[in-house]
Parts: sequence; structure tokens; C-alpha cells
Amino acid sequence: VQLVESGGGLVQPGGSLRLSCAASGFTFSRSTMIWARQAPGKGLEWVSKIYNDGSTYYGDSVKGRFTISRDNAKNWVYLQMNSLKPEDTAVYYCVIGRLGGSRGKGTQVTVSS
Repeated sequence: VQLVESGGGLVQPGGSLRLSCAASGFTFSRSTMIWARQAPGKGLEWVSKIYNDGSTYYGDSVKGRFTISRDNAKNWVYLQMNSLKPEDTAVYYCVIGRLGGSRGKGTQVTVSS
């Protein structure tokens, strides 16, 4: 199993970023995929989930600002993040199936002026 996140960076409040996760080594098209994040000094927080049928769910803190999507043909999952806030600063992880599932090394997102 391999998950490789990319697309993080430094952005000003109100800005946007698009995170990507390349997946391999498992049956991606049948898997639920999760984006989770971990802020400094805090635990892993569920951000968004997408099922294999494309149905999506979001945490209350990101609802209306983030959009999760997937490409089952290419084994990619994405997280479009708009209207970013300083409290969105965290390392973002792509996770298989459930919050404690296999995950990549993460990509740092820093929202600061």
C-alpha cells in the first residue's frame, strides 16, 4: 500500500489549495478514502470522506469550504480547499477506509499572513 500526498504549502487566509493523493497497492476503486489532518499538539482529525460510489461527507469545520473528489481510473483522491483559515494549518493525510487506517506521510498546509 502506498499513499503519496502533495499540494500543500503556505497560503494567506482566504486563499485556496488543492491537495492530491496518489494511491497504489490496493483496490482503490472499492475503498473509502479519507482526508484527515493533524495540527501541532493535537490529535488526528477527520476532515472529509468519499465512498467508492462518490458520496461525500465533511467535518463541520470545513463544510462549505472544502470539496473532496476522486478519480477511480487513475487512483487519485483530491481535496479542494477554499476560504482557508489559520485554524486549517496542519499536516494533511490521505487515509484508507477509517481514521486509523493506512496513510501517507502527509503534506503541510500553513495558512498565515
